[in-house]
Amino acid sequence: MRTRNKNFELYSGGTPSLRGTLAKIFILGIVDAGVGFVLMILFGKQKYGFAIFFGIVALVINWIYLRRGGLPAKYLAPGVLLLLAFQVYVVVYSGYISFTNYGSFHNGSYTETLDAIQQAAVEPIEGAAEYEIKVTKSKDGSIQFVAFDVNTKKVYMGGENYAKHPWHEVTAAEGLVVNADGYPEAITGQTFLNDNQVNDLASTITKIKIPLGPNLSTDGFIATADAFFAQQNRFSYIYDEKTRVMTRLSDDKKFIADDKVGFFKNVDDGELLSEVGWQVRIGWKNYAKIFGDKELRGPLSGIILWTILFAFGSVLSTFILGLALALVFNDQRIKGLRVYRAIFILPYAFPAFLSAYVWKGMLNTQNGFINNTILSFMGDNKIQWFEQQGAARAAVLLVNLWLGFPYMFLICTGALQAIPNDLTEAASIDGASAWKIIRLIKLPLLLISLAPLLIASFAYNFNNFGAIYLLTGGGPFLDQTLKVSVGATDILITFVYRIAFSGSIGADYGLASAFSVLIFMLIGSISFFSFKRTRGLEELA
Repeated sequence: MRTRNKNFELYSGGTPSLRGTLAKIFILGIVDAGVGFVLMILFGKQKYGFAIFFGIVALVINWIYLRRGGLPAKYLAPGVLLLLAFQVYVVVYSGYISFTNYGSFHNGSYTETLDAIQQAAVEPIEGAAEYEIKVTKSKDGSIQFVAFDVNTKKVYMGGENYAKHPWHEVTAAEGLVVNADGYPEAITGQTFLNDNQVNDLASTITKIKIPLGPNLSTDGFIATADAFFAQQNRFSYIYDEKTRVMTRLSDDKKFIADDKVGFFKNVDDGELLSEVGWQVRIGWKNYAKIFGDKELRGPLSGIILWTILFAFGSVLSTFILGLALALVFNDQRIKGLRVYRAIFILPYAFPAFLSAYVWKGMLNTQNGFINNTILSFMGDNKIQWFEQQGAARAAVLLVNLWLGFPYMFLICTGALQAIPNDLTEAASIDGASAWKIIRLIKLPLLLISLAPLLIASFAYNFNNFGAIYLLTGGGPFLDQTLKVSVGATDILITFVYRIAFSGSIGADYGLASAFSVLIFMLIGSISFFSFKRTRGLEELA
């Protein structure tokens, strides 16, 4: 009976206090209010899938924390939610994007693309009049433009609704009052807005198009860029909503909305209406492009090889140096041991990006400390650290060694202190040398506890964007003929970054996401098989 009561207390959390219950209800109320606000926004934007998901999550959270019992779930729920939000969702979303053409030329929906094309497809009517305008409000609250033609001294007026407020010449019969220069000052039924009112409504006024005739597309319209001067414009294209065809007025050429490529495209010669397109699903085309496009496939094998060498070299060099220092400074007989250990940890304490920039300055070919001081004996034959492939790769590994060895020093020191002294003392009594003690006793025991950390370090360095980007930017760039620049020190993640945010050919988030998925699968596979191999170390121990 006593055991049963203990289990009940363990899994139920005991009897809650009144204060704790009220605090729980208060916190859940704030959370629910926030979720309710988010749901209103999502429903307003017609994001029903996300709205349903958030609603279900909110109900589950309330059920977990309001019910009696389920203590483990109460502790696990926040971590699981953060895992879903920052890890699982990112992976799933990247996977989804990899099957689309999402990029700088395809970053919106069809409707947004259509609006952008129509906004850009505006040109002034050749030889048409330009006006000085005043903005008025009618009795019904609608905005109208009162335009004064400086050349003819005539006054025109019209609103957005052509049927109700058509564009026409205003005469004295409509109550027009002008000054000595012919500028309109008053019109019956119209309230002229002052400059402050116009400035307050400037963002709205500059979006207004006043039709010159019943058909806005063919008759043209009046538009203003500053709310004080206006001109007659027309669209370069006419759009048929039923057939989704855009007709160019200059040559009557037709462009059909092609959902396979996300562009308005002419079926005869393949001409694209504009560089602006919309996001569509393209299936496996991004993955096919990775292995089928010669300009990507060519440098890709070299990048993958260098990425593996960089990650492996970084882990091996930092581990060897960190382990060596940990072994040397694990002797309690050394005076000032804590001071030495603190000094070795200093590179780990400084922000990595600052250290990378300091090293970048020291490795400068002409004025750097390393060439001018440490390697001054080389004279004019200075090492071009950032201009030559071999030197640049050596520089990256050197800097990464400086940034990474303190971490290895810390974990190796901790693991060494966990090894029982009885083992090493017994080995010494049996006549084992210091090297044999390290090789046959300490190193196998160290690898049991450090193997997972070494695997994690390999995965980190495989995607060590900062070390490459901050130091060399991926350079030196030896071949400038490719669409996407490829540098000698580029690893996969920096190459993907250049694809995603390229300034020369435009960003291609879909292709970059496909690369990211492949990197995720590659790292996941390496980690999985590496962790399986670590079981063999445990059996040896």
